[in-house]
Amino acid sequence: MAIEQLLPDQRRAAGRALECGATMSDDASRTELLEAARTAALTAYAPYSGFHVGAAFRFADGTIVTGSNFENASYGLAICAETSAAIAANLQGRRKGLVEVAIMGGPLDADGQLAPGPHPVTPCGRCRQVMNELAQLGGTDPIVYSGHATGAIEHRLSVLLPAAFGPANLE
Repeated sequence: MAIEQLLPDQRRAAGRALECGATMSDDASRTELLEAARTAALTAYAPYSGFHVGAAFRFADGTIVTGSNFENASYGLAICAETSAAIAANLQGRRKGLVEVAIMGGPLDADGQLAPGPHPVTPCGRCRQVMNELAQLGGTDPIVYSGHATGAIEHRLSVLLPAAFGPANLE
């Protein structure tokens, strides 16, 4: 989605969100990543909330790793899609080069397809911290696309989690 298609307050936020001279990725790349997140959301186990979330991580070599939420009857033990994707990336030996993240979420419609609402699905605080760990290991500041029914908003991870705690803080 082009920034011109966003609502005025979303345009202002998107313009600020990329800070530090960063540029938005091309539409095809963003669309591909959002579609990977949408597809991942279809694999979510969400019997309690009915809110299916998928995350897709793109690494510098172009590889996309996905994850989806997995709820638990003991609600606090649920695993978010972004954390699931980080674990999948780790299992593949990918701890460096995270450049983009896409998140899509919502209930499933009558046909079993994801039906995102009008509001962007942004990562929770825990997931921002998990993504920050992965990003800091590789010295990156990935763009995070938070999807909604008609597109996505974009932020740098450092904007979503300013003054983040990470590996360097333990030195």
